[in-house]
Amino acid sequence: MAIIKTETKQKTIEKEVTLKGVGLHTGADVTLVFKPGAENSGFLFERIDLEGSPKIEADANYVTNTQRGTCLERNGVTIQTCEHVLAALVGLDIDNAIIELNASEPPIMDGSSKFFVEALEKAGVVEQDALREEYVVTEVISYSDEETGSEIILMPSNSYQVTTMVDFGTKVLGTQNATLNNILDFKSEIANARTFSFLHEIEMLLENGLIKGGDLNNAIVYVDKELSSETMEKLRIAFNKEEIAVKQNGILDNLTLHHPNEAARHKLLDVIGDLALVGTRIRGKVIANKPGHFVNTQFAKKISKLIKNERRNNVPQIDLNSAPLMDVNQIMDMLPHRQPFLLLDKVFELTENHVIGMKNVTMNEEFFKGHFPGQPVMPGVLIVEAMAQTGGILVLSTVPDPENYLTFFMKMDNVKFKQKVVPGDTLIFKCSLITPIRRGICHMQGYAYANGKLCAEAELMAQISKVK
Repeated sequence: MAIIKTETKQKTIEKEVTLKGVGLHTGADVTLVFKPGAENSGFLFERIDLEGSPKIEADANYVTNTQRGTCLERNGVTIQTCEHVLAALVGLDIDNAIIELNASEPPIMDGSSKFFVEALEKAGVVEQDALREEYVVTEVISYSDEETGSEIILMPSNSYQVTTMVDFGTKVLGTQNATLNNILDFKSEIANARTFSFLHEIEMLLENGLIKGGDLNNAIVYVDKELSSETMEKLRIAFNKEEIAVKQNGILDNLTLHHPNEAARHKLLDVIGDLALVGTRIRGKVIANKPGHFVNTQFAKKISKLIKNERRNNVPQIDLNSAPLMDVNQIMDMLPHRQPFLLLDKVFELTENHVIGMKNVTMNEEFFKGHFPGQPVMPGVLIVEAMAQTGGILVLSTVPDPENYLTFFMKMDNVKFKQKVVPGDTLIFKCSLITPIRRGICHMQGYAYANGKLCAEAELMAQISKVK
């Protein structure tokens, strides 16, 4: 497995766009506003009806309930049935967006992602400066639920693909399959597939006061049991219809299917929406057998954890005994630093987007004379400085005369120290661009590794300035 920085730029929407409707389960009127999102922010839900307008990230670790849709909760704030909105965003190849709501649940619309897709297209999709990351699948990952027989498999592929296989065990619906080989076909192939339910489920939901916003225009109802006149009357009142009928294909009322396998396509839509909670683009093929929100989100949590571990433990594989791309003399030709403040010994890789360097930490370091001389530990600030010097090689490589430039810190964010560094350790640094270098400003994510483990990480911003 690997997390790579692609050459594709992140995307958001150009302007705000608004939809209004009702929540399926709450029946409440709700206004949803899609807003442009900042680079690397992902998808954020914002509850403007609550004090302070709290935000909840679209993160699998915030999933608390999957009974009738995917529910997120953080610090007591909830977002219900988020999957159709998220599927639309992924289906339009969008990376960052704010979803503003004045209630806990997005409007159900027609039970699909169609209206969200149309709204987002109206808002316009634009590129941002930051490069997109992808989680490249190199081996099979799976998750299964013995109780339901549901299983999801993620396998290597050159692109993000999804196949769903569903077996409902009823004559009216039976077995269906659906496949999406290219996410760019989401709009035409999947977006208008509406949510569905069986009659026995509708009766139970009505008895428990749920689907208050439901009507026969936003859900396909499959009749899987005999309809009594009493049940027909209850449904007529609940759905505010003068008459209720069953079509020959077993669907309640006069709703016409968009696709013969619309149920399987909607399950595929749900898989895409639920796996958006991973928070990183996936390069791999998903095969989901009997998917549901529970198994989808459990799988998303598993992938999210794997990605988190990959980020932390993705130690660059380099041969320390091989000839470096740059030795210390070549580094000094580029960097203005000198002993005792030159904290980089070798550079092994240098591309347009990343750099990998190394430092041997010896007992002769000047800072060990005063930093816990009885139990010497390399100061964390110097680890970050060494990381920044590594990044300095990256930004200075963009000018023809680097010896005439100095590099200055502009900002440090999300600095974390994981392991101590002591004499005898070999530090490996990797700095990767978060956004392309512009006007001599380098915004990068830096990692430092020692003994095969992450010891420090930081988001750094620096600028080169010509010596006057």
